[in-house]
Amino acid sequence: MSAFTIQDAEKAKIQLIADGSKGSQAVHDLVVAYQANRRSGTAQAKTRGEVRGTGKKMYRQKGTGGARHGDRKAPIFVGGGVAFGPRNRSYAKTVSKKVRTLALRRVLGEKINEGVVHSVNSFEVSSGKTKDIVTAIREVSDAARVIIVGKSFSEETYRAERNLTWALLQTAENLNVEELLFWGDVIIVDDALETLAQRTA
Repeated sequence: MSAFTIQDAEKAKIQLIADGSKGSQAVHDLVVAYQANRRSGTAQAKTRGEVRGTGKKMYRQKGTGGARHGDRKAPIFVGGGVAFGPRNRSYAKTVSKKVRTLALRRVLGEKINEGVVHSVNSFEVSSGKTKDIVTAIREVSDAARVIIVGKSFSEETYRAERNLTWALLQTAENLNVEELLFWGDVIIVDDALETLAQRTA
């Protein structure tokens, strides 16, 4: 177990933006896209053409002394349709691979500069017990939120972790910028370095 440094990243051929010179907009765009893609977009109000009711004219066109109305489904009446209400839509945003790579380089570089990235040779809890994975994590980090990044994890290790709200197991292939920003300390297993190098290339 040891702190993961910029020099370690260079040895592993992981490309970083460690000086904060660029990439902040890429991080922002990517996080906004993650949040937008989680929106269901199912809110929908009925228009005057969709509400239930008769289309019969309410009263005659002329001679009543009132405004000229066609039917009671108009938006100004109680029970009528909604004008400019929400409609079923997709909020999904697409972000290019170039922007995703730039954002990952930036956030990884910041985390390493902050000294919250650690490396371990391997990470496995064969017993499948929560107390054992807590011990294994606390040997490396005492942070309030910890993410462990590896190439893959055994079923027993996943079972040991599933009751923990302050720790997360994530594969290097599926690791995203939002997770890196949320979780405090990052523990990188050596077998994940090659995948991270490919994703930042």
